[in-house]
Amino acid sequence: MSVNIVRRTTKILVLNPNSSKSMTHGLDGGIRAMELFPSTVIHTYTAPKQSPASINDGNDVLASVEVVKKDLEQTNLLLQYDAVLVACFSVHPLVGFLADKQGEFGNLAVTGIFEASVLGCLSLLRPGKKWGIVTTGKFWEEHLTQGVKDFLGIESGVLNSKFAGVYSTGLNAGDFHGGIDPELVRQKLRETTAQLLERGDVECVVMGCAGMAGLEEIIRSVAADKYGTQRANELLVVDGVRAGISLLERMVRSRKAFQRT
Repeated sequence: MSVNIVRRTTKILVLNPNSSKSMTHGLDGGIRAMELFPSTVIHTYTAPKQSPASINDGNDVLASVEVVKKDLEQTNLLLQYDAVLVACFSVHPLVGFLADKQGEFGNLAVTGIFEASVLGCLSLLRPGKKWGIVTTGKFWEEHLTQGVKDFLGIESGVLNSKFAGVYSTGLNAGDFHGGIDPELVRQKLRETTAQLLERGDVECVVMGCAGMAGLEEIIRSVAADKYGTQRANELLVVDGVRAGISLLERMVRSRKAFQRT
């Protein structure tokens, strides 16, 4: 009798499309704290220095796309991975670009932290409850609201009543990693969270910036003031990077189970 031991490792690349190494370092801490399948390996990527250090508007998004696409095509880095997570909280074109490159970059599972956060909220909400997004600059309010409509296939001008909206702090992504006084960051995030919670019955708050990783307790403290400690403890505060990695782990296994090999 012979016995073979077979271990299939799932390799995921968390792709930061801006050039801020400090922001990637912030992502690393949250990833290390996650409970993952034993066979999952996570690597992080920071875009080359030609990419914006902070993605604050549509022009920055497009600039980051061009830099990262060129780098990935030149290095063939993605051939080493089963899945890739685009860690920019936006409707980032790299998500669609990489998903359409099946074969050229291998059989990749692909998502972004925006898409993963939406799916995570919808899967966790109880009937009658709402979810919403707290984000950085004013630009993202319209951008992300339209993104939710497009992602959920909503053609009319009215969003699902479960969506409480997008609320911005007026900061940029870099501010959350030493760009300004941390106390000002806390104050702005508290004020913005309070605006969202005023919509009533908000059960899930999405942190609409990868740079917000680790700030969950600020959001929960605002909920404690408004809803009381018990409801604040039950509040779902979604970190898009964690949501994305969890989703990709399942996507990779589902592909192996359901696709023809």
